[in-house]
Parts: sequence; C-alpha cells; structure tokens
Amino acid sequence: MTDLMILLPDFALIALGYLVCRYTALDRKVWDGAERLVYYLLFPVLLFQAIVRSPIHPGDMLAFGGTGLGLVLTGIALAFALRLAPGVDPVLHASGGQTAFRFNSYVALALAERLAGAQGLAWIALLVSICVPVCNIAAVWPLARQGGHGYLRELARNPLILATLTGLVANAAGLQLPAPVSTTMTRMGAAALPLGLMAVGAGLRLGALRQAPWLAGGLMAIRHAVLPALAIAAVIRLDLPPAQQTVIVAFAAMPTASSAYVLAARMGGNGAYVAGLVTISTLLAMAGLPSALAVLAALR
Repeated sequence: MTDLMILLPDFALIALGYLVCRYTALDRKVWDGAERLVYYLLFPVLLFQAIVRSPIHPGDMLAFGGTGLGLVLTGIALAFALRLAPGVDPVLHASGGQTAFRFNSYVALALAERLAGAQGLAWIALLVSICVPVCNIAAVWPLARQGGHGYLRELARNPLILATLTGLVANAAGLQLPAPVSTTMTRMGAAALPLGLMAVGAGLRLGALRQAPWLAGGLMAIRHAVLPALAIAAVIRLDLPPAQQTVIVAFAAMPTASSAYVLAARMGGNGAYVAGLVTISTLLAMAGLPSALAVLAALR
C-alpha cells in the first residue's frame, strides 16, 4: 500500500468533519464540545497509555527524540526570525508564528500508528512528550509579551504536558495497570483519534489571510518545505532505522496544531488569521506529507 493510501483514511475523516459541521445539524456548537472532550480527556488518556505500554530506551530518546526536538527548535528560530522583517505586524506574527513549528498531535498519532504500528505510536508519544512543552512555551511567550499575559500557569495546566510527563514517570517506574483499567483507557484512547481528526476538519476555515499574505507564505514555507527537507537530510545523515526515519519525516511534515487558533483567540491575538493558517496548513499537508515520504523512500 502506498503512503498516500495509508494516509487517505485519516484525511478522509478530516474531510468528513468539515462536511458534517457545515451541512448537518451537528454544527460548530457540537464540535466545540467535542474538541474540549478530546483535548482535556480522551487525548491525554491516549498519550499516557501509549507511553506506559511501550518501552522507552535512552538511546531512542537521544537519537530519535533529539532529532525531533532539533527540528522543532529550528522551526521556532526561523519563525521568530520572520519578526525581524520590515513591515511585520507584531500582533499577526505573535498570533500566527506558532503555526510554523507546532504540529497536530491528533494527526501525528493516527498516522504514526498506520505507518509503524504500536511502536510508531510510542515513538510519536515520545516526541510529543519532548516537543509539546517546548512548542507551547514558544507559542505562548510572544502572545503573552504582546498582550501582557503571564504564561507559566498556562503551561502548568496543559493536559498534554501533564499526561505525557505522568506517562514518562509511570514508564520509568515500571507501572503495570490492572487489566480493567488498561482496557478502559485503551477504549477511551481509541475514541480520541477519529473524533480528534473530525474535529480538525470541523475547524477548517479561511480567515483574514489577506492582512499579511507574505507572512502567511513564510510561515507555511517553514512548516511544509523547510522542516520536511531538513528531516529527510537528518534521518539519512544519522542513519536511523527505516521505521524511525519514516516517523520523523512524517512528524516534520505534519499540519500545524488546530489548537493554535484557540490559544491565539484566548490570549487576545488575531484568531481569524490563525484559523486561516490552520486551514491552509492542513490542505498543504494532504499533498506535502505523502510527497515527503516518497522523497525519503527514493533517497534511501
């Protein structure tokens, strides 16, 4: 099965969420509640369960995790550098800069499982545990500085950070969950992926991108051209195992986080601009992610 066919079911769920939200009685109000359910309960359970059930070796954290973190830090540096260009609106940059380096965890987990099975899910969970705190700090700081908000409390209450850190501690301690608890959590986690993907589709919309189209182009070039290209070069140079190469490149080519809109709107940024960036990023990833995997396959 080609990479495109592997990815197609997940992008189909995104498209289904878009259609259901706009053309049925299950409108935006329904999906607002669904997003909160996934973000605050189902998705953290999935992350915790994936980390606890899969062994994490120090070598994986050093080579694999370090590669993913390096890509995220590069994206952050490039996004922040765009702020120095002449004529950049500080509010638009503070709001939209996060879309260049954040990644959609729902899509990442779903695709990693399809590409590399249970081990791929554990690898992505490791990347989430390492990269989500870094991404959140880099996303919150410009908005906090621009709007005069504090951000340490927001980071301390982030459910994804809490779930992944708790999972790492439980994994290191060798925690074994009782069978009924493990089964319940597995079923809750299984609900997170399809519902999360449909919620991504329900949130797609073109916002006020006309306010700064060149800034949007620069941010999307980082997210969907520079980072995938760097990922391909890095995994080949480091000679990572083939399955890890695939997961890293897919991670680098992910659409940006759909929660970027929520963060910008909640902290006084330009939510409409970010909503447009999220939409464009998701559409670009539908073509760019399979293309990046195809390039990787051709080079190795």
